[in-house]
Amino acid sequence: MSSANTQWLLLIISLPTNSATVRMRIWRALKSLGCGFLRDGAYLLPHSRAQQQVLRELSDDTVREGGNAWLLTVQAQSENESEVYRALFDRSGDYEELFKAFAEARKAFSKSTPQEITKSLRRLRRDYEAVRAIDYFPDQTAMQAEVLWMDFVNAADSILSPNEPHAAVERVIPHVELTQYQGRTWATRQHLWVDRVVSAWLIRRFIDKKARFLWLDSPGHCPADALGFDFDGATFTHVGNRVSFEVLLASFALDQDSGLKRIGAIVHALDVGEGFVAEASGFEAVLAGVRQRAKDDDELLSEFSLVLDALYTHFSNDSQSSEIQE
Repeated sequence: MSSANTQWLLLIISLPTNSATVRMRIWRALKSLGCGFLRDGAYLLPHSRAQQQVLRELSDDTVREGGNAWLLTVQAQSENESEVYRALFDRSGDYEELFKAFAEARKAFSKSTPQEITKSLRRLRRDYEAVRAIDYFPDQTAMQAEVLWMDFVNAADSILSPNEPHAAVERVIPHVELTQYQGRTWATRQHLWVDRVVSAWLIRRFIDKKARFLWLDSPGHCPADALGFDFDGATFTHVGNRVSFEVLLASFALDQDSGLKRIGAIVHALDVGEGFVAEASGFEAVLAGVRQRAKDDDELLSEFSLVLDALYTHFSNDSQSSEIQE
């Protein structure tokens, strides 16, 4: 199918003149959608059912506020015209601004506190995902942005989470008996972050309810009788493409639990930067806030476990509801 046959959504609106607040709200909504600007009051988006619904709601909102709006489905009349439309969605300028922001933030790492680095990481993740969400025609610049973003995340993680484990490519994930892992001492690196804190919650909630935890200043200080997790040489750590939480799920036959799988997708996305999970940014923001408030890792685990309990209940019920509807 040629690009000339691509369908587009055209929104023509006349905004109300009696309310600057309404005009600004609608204009910001159009901007956040990444609409192409044809002329004053005429906005374009590639056709999709989701985009059509959003523009329909925006159109109805405009009419309710005293303006006029028409939402049309249109088609380019030639290849050249289609290319002109596509050019309206060139995000190279947005990506260039992100590249500069990545570089400036990374230069500041050496003088920044962990809290400042976490704040910078959260802000730039939000900015990056906002651009990616409206990049309707990704090209080589988008691929470059993904590489630079992952490089930035890895640089931040190397400071926030030193001694991050390397994946054991050829290692087989052990399948173990739950009864053999009760009342044990478990150990991982201190200053808990995503994979470690969620793994610790999983251990105490589903694997070993009487688990005792050691927070290590160095993996080399792990006692011989402790069960290590999420560091090189640990009993449970990254294997292949799976992070430590996912390895624990597989090892203890918990990987068919729908709620845990949903949480695992968040951990995977944040820990290795693969895949998009809508809840990931909010999850990271809440964890960062709890970590700033907690006086130590024990308090962090205790407080964030309440969040994880609630999230697990929501995901489990949400999955059950979806299965009933199907």
